[in-house]
Amino acid sequence: MLRIQRYLFRTAASAFLVVLAVLTAVIWVTQALRQLDLMTDKGQTILVFLSITGLGLPFLTAVIAPVALFNAVLYALNKLNSDSELVVMSAAGISPGRLLAPFVALFLLVYGTVSLLYIEIMPRSFDAIQALTGRIHADFIANFARPGIFSELESGFIFHYRERGADGSLKGVFIQDRRDPQQISTYIAETGELVEKNGESFLLLVKGSTQRPHGVGDSSLVTFEDYAIDLSQFIHPGDGVLRPRERGTWAMLFGTEPVPPQLLGQIRAELFDRFVTPLYAFSAGLIGFAALGEARTTRQGRGWSIGAAVLIFGSLRFLGIALSFMLRGKPGAALPLWLPIADFGIPVASSIVSLDLIFEGPIASLGRRGRALVDRMRRRR
Repeated sequence: MLRIQRYLFRTAASAFLVVLAVLTAVIWVTQALRQLDLMTDKGQTILVFLSITGLGLPFLTAVIAPVALFNAVLYALNKLNSDSELVVMSAAGISPGRLLAPFVALFLLVYGTVSLLYIEIMPRSFDAIQALTGRIHADFIANFARPGIFSELESGFIFHYRERGADGSLKGVFIQDRRDPQQISTYIAETGELVEKNGESFLLLVKGSTQRPHGVGDSSLVTFEDYAIDLSQFIHPGDGVLRPRERGTWAMLFGTEPVPPQLLGQIRAELFDRFVTPLYAFSAGLIGFAALGEARTTRQGRGWSIGAAVLIFGSLRFLGIALSFMLRGKPGAALPLWLPIADFGIPVASSIVSLDLIFEGPIASLGRRGRALVDRMRRRR
């Protein structure tokens, strides 16, 4: 790599890191504020608070990285144009390919990093968040829940006990999970005890009953001598099945474990997200370079080019997100073939078109002829 190319790479890479750090920090703070109840309501330490909020950083970084790269490319090229450095490079005979090479190296690094985050690191971080949340709930029940108080562990998940016995057991336990209005569960037991097995936390209820309504005026009541409740299953409403974000990529692709039918669409959309979203690193960078990579004098405005690039990239990214939601589909419904093709095609096609504009290919020539035709028509008028 030439010295001038190393200079271009340093300029773009430093801008990318600064933008990525600032955007990630801003969004992380807004997300962290939502978790303050870990310390205020659930009595957790600052270390636990930082752990559970820090585990969300891989996801934030992966989502923000293409946007940060797009902004960094625009900033770097606008700075080089403002300082007339691109004009000097063009006058010295440096081709667009040589100017683009250091940026492509940065695109490849961002693509590799985002792919690693999506495919390997993010599923493990979400799984760790679920496990840590389960331990927080168990710790709250064991140490911070007060007798005689109806405590809300999650919105719609109520826990209550009358008193604590001399041996540490809970007397007069009442639990109600009404997060899903269609599946309300109520547990009542004489005693309860927290136990751990294979790293999982369970609440062992002794001599009690559980009630589940089946409709208006109809419910089932089941009594039991002892009943173990896996606290992790109450982290999310349902049956404790791992959500797609918490599943490993290769396990979803090649695993033999049966998948609930209602999750098939979500798993399909999640897999497409993990392999398609990193491609937006190329789309973001090349759109920015196509807009500002051409050498211009200080008298030539760049506002329209920047505005057009922002509008195009923003529209493509929102369209990609919309297609990702559409990929979930409905359980049992056939998936239109054009959906996965369009999902992959957006970042790929936008990158190809941007390269054509950068190297003045047939699409760029067609655009020039179109502008020339419009100019001639205006002159005739």
